[in-house]
Parts: sequence; structure tokens; C-alpha cells
Amino acid sequence: MPKGRRKQQVDSFDFQPGRMIAGKYEVLSLLGSGWEGEVYRVLESNTGVERAAKIFFPQRNRYDRATKFYARKLHKLRHCTILIQYHTQERITFHREPTTVLISEYVEGELLSEFVKRQPGKHLTPFEGLHLLHALATGVEDIHRAREYHGDLHDDNIIVRRRGLSFDVKVVDMYNWGTPDARNIRDDVCDLIRIFYDAIGGARFYSKQAKEIRGICCGLKRSIITRKFRTAGNLRQHLENMAWAH
Repeated sequence: MPKGRRKQQVDSFDFQPGRMIAGKYEVLSLLGSGWEGEVYRVLESNTGVERAAKIFFPQRNRYDRATKFYARKLHKLRHCTILIQYHTQERITFHREPTTVLISEYVEGELLSEFVKRQPGKHLTPFEGLHLLHALATGVEDIHRAREYHGDLHDDNIIVRRRGLSFDVKVVDMYNWGTPDARNIRDDVCDLIRIFYDAIGGARFYSKQAKEIRGICCGLKRSIITRKFRTAGNLRQHLENMAWAH
């Protein structure tokens, strides 16, 4: 870098459909954006296969720390079906800044936040919410079984597709808080409960929910939740064996 030139802060790439990335991937649409960068749906030109391309803002990925973390963690957890599958990385230059692109599988569906907004009353019924929570807990259980954690579960990084009574779910964007420990795992469980609570209407409907539903949400009190459900596996087992009073 020439002496005296400061690195430019990149807040948006704004890649339009038709633009080529690394000479291999044609941009189809923007899938989402966040603190780390932007994610695009792209077409791999030599195969015609759709992929997802996460482009990291250079200032959020110094020395490729973020992309190395993602690649290694996704590879370690490649057998966890709730996670997207990592393929490769590419390097491009954006406004004279070296920029890293992480290429992964493209998953059809929509963000959970958008899916919930389309439902009557903009919330799921408790019955639907339980099926969603079970799918999420089952998937996150695989991550916890590998002694890892997600660290950033919320309705804007969960991709969902409805299949009859069940849900196909994928989670994206994993947060790096350092070495996994019991607290990280308990945080994931609390996040799962919060997602369920919000999806079925949150505070508006909570007092009217069946006691079994309130028994899962625990008033969103972390101490009660983590005492009752220490891992996502504990939560899954509870859902599969819970008894209804009526």
C-alpha cells in the first residue's frame, strides 16, 4: 500500500445482477447483509450450479481471520446438516482493497423473520412453533455433540422451508467467541427458546399460552432455562416426551 494512503472503510459492495465475481461467479441477487459483509446468490459459470457467496468487508476480516474461522469451523462441522456446506474461497479487489469471498452451498428457502411475517397475525401457532423448535433443536444438537456452538442464533440467520408439518432449517453466520465451553452451549439454548417465543407471538400472547408452552419459554429467564435445558439435546428430548394436560 502506498505510504500515506489509508485503508478505505467498506460498508457496502452493492453488486448488481450480472456482475462477475472472481471471473467465475455471476451475481443473481443479494441474499442479505450484516456486520461482516454481504451474501449473494451467484451462478457458478462453468457448471451452472447456484452457490452462495459471502463477501467480507476488508476491515472486518483483517489478515483473513474471519474467513479462516468460518472455513475451519464449517469443515469441522460438515456432517451437521443444519449448517451450510463450505466449498472454497476466492480473492477479489474492491476499491483497491484485497477482499475475500467465501463460496458455499446455496440453500433454497426464506429467512425465518420473513416467513413469520407472512403468517396470519404475523406469528406461528404454538403447534407450528413446536415443530420449528424441534427442527432447530435437533440440528443444533449435532453442533453441541461435536463440542461446538453456533453463538449467533436469531430469526435473521435461519433459512426455513416448510414441508407439511415439519420444517427444513439451515443456520448461517457463526460467531467466534473463542474456545467452546458450557456457557456458549447454554447461550445457544437460550437463543433457541427466544426464537420460539418470538415466532409464536412473543409478549402479546404469552399469558394466554398453554402451561406446557410457558414451561418451555420459562418467562425467558436464563437461569431457569439453563437449569431445565443444558443442551439442545435436552430440549429436543423434552419436546419429544412432553405430556399435555389437555
